[in-house]
Amino acid sequence: MGSTYAVPARLALCAAALAGCSCSGAQSSLHPAGVEAATIAQLFWIMAIGALVVWAAVVGIALYAGLLRPRPHGRATSRWLIFGGGVAIPTVVLGALLVYGLVLMPQLRRPVAHDGLRIAVSGEQWWWRVRYLPGAEADTGTNGIVLANEIRLPVGKRVEFVLTSPDVIHSFWIPSLGGKVDMIPGRTTTLVLQPTRTGVFRGACAEYCGTSHAFMQLPVVVMEPEAFDAWLRQQARPAPTPASALARQGEQAFHSNGCSACHAVRGTAATGVAGPDLTHVGSRLSLAAGTLPNDAEAFRRWITDTHAIKPEALMPPFGMLPGADVQSMAVYLEGLQ
Repeated sequence: MGSTYAVPARLALCAAALAGCSCSGAQSSLHPAGVEAATIAQLFWIMAIGALVVWAAVVGIALYAGLLRPRPHGRATSRWLIFGGGVAIPTVVLGALLVYGLVLMPQLRRPVAHDGLRIAVSGEQWWWRVRYLPGAEADTGTNGIVLANEIRLPVGKRVEFVLTSPDVIHSFWIPSLGGKVDMIPGRTTTLVLQPTRTGVFRGACAEYCGTSHAFMQLPVVVMEPEAFDAWLRQQARPAPTPASALARQGEQAFHSNGCSACHAVRGTAATGVAGPDLTHVGSRLSLAAGTLPNDAEAFRRWITDTHAIKPEALMPPFGMLPGADVQSMAVYLEGLQ
């Protein structure tokens, strides 16, 4: 491409790339919904402004020397252009950005007191085990609450996450609420987040962890404190009794086909711990760590075509089961509200 068209073409390409970047959405760190995320977004914009200043200085000198005055310059002028645009301005700007970033870093990593709510999250291949730990919030029913692939938080409250992994390195990241922290086998890491507005946000594993790494989302619902307390009380209850004959058949099929060996359903004989707790699985926003919607058809697909949906998942597919068993189990699981 000739030099006449090179600059406009590159500018158009940059504009198209920027147009594809969204500053809003359920997984945008530039549309913060938490105190820590707001600090990170502020750092990003300051860094972007600093980069723009350096870029403007270098490009300005290039345009001056190559277009505005395209002739040999004196030695003194050349030295000032090189020193000013190539040394002084980048050094001052980058040095200021370095100091600014170093001042912010302790604020993002310093242990912060939480408001009594602690949540243990274990990153596993390829789903999230979530447990609400006893503490100051225990009187609202946090004891015994175990769920999977979904987190609910009260707005305005500081929450401590206790992060672990039993298999490989995962990375816990809810971009709209804060920064990412690795989950390392054999170690426990912590992170304190404080949501500032309600909504549904998307978390994800930010460290490649195997074949189905991309199918490891984590919906996060930030609620008003009163609604959150009501949700806690509901989650602390045992699983509801199946309401229909088909759902009761599904419960029997669930136990007779060995599902209870890996999954727990509180209030029933299912006490497995290898897989996700299904006590209130029907009330969650999605299935299989954000891979499927939460309805009976999705349950049926997950039971019979597990590896087609999530390659190399540890749960074996049960496509050999009679269709009537699969359908009744799907209805039963959907009813676990």
